[in-house]
Amino acid sequence: MTRGGRTKDREAPSERRCLVTGEVQPKAGLIRFVAGPDGVVIPDLAEKLPGRGFWVAADRPTLEKAVAKGLFSRGAKAQVKADADLIDGIEAALARRVVELVSLARKAGDAVAGFEKVKNWLADGKARVLLQASDGSDRGKGKLWTPPGGRWFGCLTASEIGLAFGRDHVIHSALAPGGLTDKVIRDASRLNGLRGHIGSSAAGKDSRADER
Repeated sequence: MTRGGRTKDREAPSERRCLVTGEVQPKAGLIRFVAGPDGVVIPDLAEKLPGRGFWVAADRPTLEKAVAKGLFSRGAKAQVKADADLIDGIEAALARRVVELVSLARKAGDAVAGFEKVKNWLADGKARVLLQASDGSDRGKGKLWTPPGGRWFGCLTASEIGLAFGRDHVIHSALAPGGLTDKVIRDASRLNGLRGHIGSSAAGKDSRADER
């Protein structure tokens, strides 16, 4: 509440302006950067590093433009430089974060893998996210469906999802609602942008098993 008794619209800004496009959008679609003490740009994926933050949309063409045109210096209000492998490093870090979050969700009982288990969770309304391997067959993936009001992602490979479940590879997985799943949605959305929406064929409506 304010002193006048009015309720604040929001406790903290949930949107930021992209340094490159100038567009204001939710933070979930942006990546925060800070300038390190050595004048090198540092991606702050957890959004916790101290210092002046500047934001860029989480898609590869926009990030490439920021690097090529030296736009990070404008955001930092100082002369800074970006490592040559900055974007690839962000992509790899996001993939690790998503795998680790899914692994934590699995250990908490909030994630399952395998066609039949995922299908049952979808049918019972237990799933909020359907996560399918980018290199799985479209025919097999199309036999499952995005949870109503939930999300679908195809930004990880079968081996990457497999890491989260202690297997060599996993094609289909699902996550229940919860705080960890919210973080998966945030980082998987960003990873989609870095990987050009890899595995972007939509999940289907039918449900019969032919893949694990």
